Formats: sequence, C-alpha cells, structure tokens
Amino acid sequence: MQAKEAVCGLIRRGAILAVLLAALLALSCGGQTEKQRRRAIPEVSTITVRAEKIMESTELPGRTSAYRIAEIRPQVNGLIQKRLFTEGSDVRAGQTLYQIDPAPFEAALASATAALAKAEANLPSIKSRAERYKSLAAAKAVSQQDYDDAASALAQAKADILYWRAAVRTARINLGYTKVTAPIAGRIGKSNVTVGAIVTAYQPQALATIQQLDPVYVDVPQSTSDLLQLKRRLESGSIIRSGQGHNKVKLFLEDGTPYPLEGTLQFRDVSVDPTTGSVILRMTFPNPDDVLLPEMFVRTVIQEGINDHAILIPQQAVSRNPKGDPYALIVDSGNKVVLRMLTIDRAVGDKWLVSAGLAPGDRVILEGLQKVRPGATAKPVPYKNNAAPPAGSSAPSAGAK
Repeated sequence: MQAKEAVCGLIRRGAILAVLLAALLALSCGGQTEKQRRRAIPEVSTITVRAEKIMESTELPGRTSAYRIAEIRPQVNGLIQKRLFTEGSDVRAGQTLYQIDPAPFEAALASATAALAKAEANLPSIKSRAERYKSLAAAKAVSQQDYDDAASALAQAKADILYWRAAVRTARINLGYTKVTAPIAGRIGKSNVTVGAIVTAYQPQALATIQQLDPVYVDVPQSTSDLLQLKRRLESGSIIRSGQGHNKVKLFLEDGTPYPLEGTLQFRDVSVDPTTGSVILRMTFPNPDDVLLPEMFVRTVIQEGINDHAILIPQQAVSRNPKGDPYALIVDSGNKVVLRMLTIDRAVGDKWLVSAGLAPGDRVILEGLQKVRPGATAKPVPYKNNAAPPAGSSAPSAGAK
C-alpha cells in the first residue's frame, strides 16, 4: 500500500513538472517569436527632403585669348637701321620699335618743301599781273584773251601751292613712318626681322606682334540645347535672375586651382557653329599678374540664376536600374518602402539636384538600401549627418542626367 502511494506521488510530481516545463517552453517560444518579429523589420537611415535656395551655375571649358593683338608692319619701304625693344618685354603705346633709314624720306620732304616755296614765290607776281589785266580789260586796253590768260595763270599758281602743300604733308607723314611705333600697350614677342633687313610697306609678314594681356578674353562654347533649356527655365520661373550677379563668372586653371579674380560675361554670339552646334560665350577677366596666357585651357563657372525650390539629395541615395534610369527608395507614412523614379538635373558637389520624382517631406533612404525592397516594411531612423548646404550656395553643373 505504501509502495502504491509512493508510485502515485511520483506520477503526480512528474505531471506537475511536465506542465511547468511546457509552460516554460511556451513562454520561451513566445519570446523568441517576438524577438524574431522585431528583427524582421530592418532599420534604415533616412533624410527628409526639403526645398532649398541655391544659385545654379554651369561649368564649361574654354580658352583664353589676348584682349588686343597688334601685328606690327611697316608703312613705307626701306632698310631697318635699329631695333629699339627687347623681345618678350612690355611696351607702351607710341613707343618706337624699329627705325627705318629716313634719308630718302628726308630728301623727299626737302624737295617738296622747296617746290612749295617756289610756287608761293611766284604767286604775288602772277596775282599782280592778273589784277592789272583786269582793270586794263575793263578799259579795252588789252584784249579779253590776255586777261583770261592772266586769270588762268593765277588759278594755276594757287593750285600748285595746294598741290605742293599736300606733297609736303605726305613727305612728312612718310618720314614719320620711318619710326615704327607700338599702336597698343602690351607684351611684345620675338622680332621676325633683324637690323639690315629690307622691308616693304604693308608686307604680309609682321615685324613683331604685341598682345595686351590685362584684361584677357575667355571664349567658351555652349551647346544650343543647353541654351534653349536655360531660356525655358527662365520663362517658366523655375530659376530667376536678379541684379547683375548673373553676369559674374568664376574661373579654374588647368591644374584645378581657382583663379582669385572674378570675370564678367560680355555677350553670347548669335552665330551657331554648324560643326559643333554651339555658340561662343565671351568673358573678360582682369589679369594684373599675367597668370592667364593666350590659348590657355581653363574651366569657367557661369551663374544661371536662383532656384528658390531646389531639391538636393546625397548621391549615395540614388541608384540606377538596368536601363541606367535613376531612382531612390523612400519610406512613406505607413513605413512602407516605395520606389521613386527620378529626373536628375545636375551634380552639386556630392549631391544630385532632382528636378522631378521627389517632394518636400519625403523620407529618402540613405543607408540600409541592401536590407529592403519596394513594398517591404522598414523602420526609418534619421540620418545623423543630414546637413544641407547653406542657402544661396552655388550649384555648378556637371552635366549628369
């Protein structure tokens, strides 16, 4: 009887232990399921899209050219006696560069001066004769033909004086041309002739070339498609221009160094190059230290206008499908992941300027893209380094679409 009771006690204790074990197992399984459920919703870092005010600009390559170029050519024939400048130096306007042998021109001036003096010496006698014949002809003391001859001689004497005065002036001008002077101030290059060379008036070969380097021109080609797009955006009001700031241009040298002085956009050419489909933009930059040399390759940043409602997102938030079309993943109000196709306007530093596909308030996934797919649930967490550029910052174009 005691053994039977002992067996029954063991059975009861075993049943109790089984119930407790089952309860613990159920609790354990329930906790693991909840933990797994929490782990099944991935966390993603997001940034909240907001509209910003930026200055949009376009980056275009170009080349420099001299502000003025003067090719020095002689205006009279002769022999070069002297070269009066140092090659590669700066010359001033009016400075004598070459001396042509003046002897033949001095002789021509002296001859013309003597002929003028002779004509002027004959004038009083011929004038007096014409006046006497005029009074005698009125009294019928001389024939009308004699008076006409005297009057004609007087007119011819006056004409001779005018002719020789012009000859003297021409001879004096040609004598002055024996001093070949600089028409502009600037940097002169090498001399193409030496002392003793015979030169001719207006010869094809220049004696030397002067280039004015302060300021300098920068000529930049811009495609007509970009120009038309800019006009449409200005007309639609997506960007606006205010004041004269849009005429200011920044410059970067060949090695990427920014040029310290700002330039000014002068004009856009009205002729389209048929081979490239572009127009030329001409800009002027001050060049007091001669940093910019003719035909140097540079990059310009041209301000287009102010965009008051620009949407910028980091480039790492944008992916591309097999066709190359850009898209981004966002988290909607129900924490669902949604795919948005984007229209990219241009690069602004390390960000994309989005013209379509996003709106202020959208939460764009920046980190954790590999954890989610469209339609899945995600837990959005604000990205810690979500810092936007300051308002009014420049937005140079990189040409990315």
